[in-house]
Amino acid sequence: MPDKRQAKFFLLAAASVVVLDQLTKLWVRDNLALGTVIPKTSFLNLVYYANTGAVFGLFPGQVLAFIVTTVAVMAGILVARHYLPSAALGNVALGLLFGGAAGNLIDRVCLGFVTDFIDVHWSRLHWSAFNFADASVVAGIILFIYSLYRQGFFARVYHHGLTRE
Repeated sequence: MPDKRQAKFFLLAAASVVVLDQLTKLWVRDNLALGTVIPKTSFLNLVYYANTGAVFGLFPGQVLAFIVTTVAVMAGILVARHYLPSAALGNVALGLLFGGAAGNLIDRVCLGFVTDFIDVHWSRLHWSAFNFADASVVAGIILFIYSLYRQGFFARVYHHGLTRE
C-alpha cells in the first residue's frame, strides 16, 4: 500500500514531465515546419516529425490501438504504485513513466500523432527522433528497476524457495 506522503513525488514527477513535454512540443509545432532539421551540435539536431506510429515509428497509423494501450499502461502504473513498496525513488520513477505516457497520449488524442523533435546521431547513423515524454519513460524504467534493486526486490525473487544452510 503506498504511503500517502509519497504521492507528492509521483504527482510532481508526472506533472513536471507533462508540462515540459507539452510546452516543448507546442514550441516545435509553432516554430518549425514539418520535416525541418536544424543542426545544433555535431551529434544533435532539432527536428519536427509527426510520428503516427509507436516506438521507432513502428506500426504507423494505429492511433486508436496506441491510445487504448497507453491507457492500459497508465492503469498498470497506478496498480503498481498501489501494490509495490513505497519509496520516494520508486514514486519518482513511476511518475516519470506515467507523465511520459500521458504526454504522448495527449498528442495522440488531440493531434492523431506524437510530435518528436530530438534527433541524436553519430556521423550518418541516426537514432529515431524522440521527445521529452519518450526520454522520461526510458529514465523512469531505468530508475524503477534501480529502485526495486535498492529495495532488495531482485534478491527476494532470486532466493524465493531456496533454503540456506
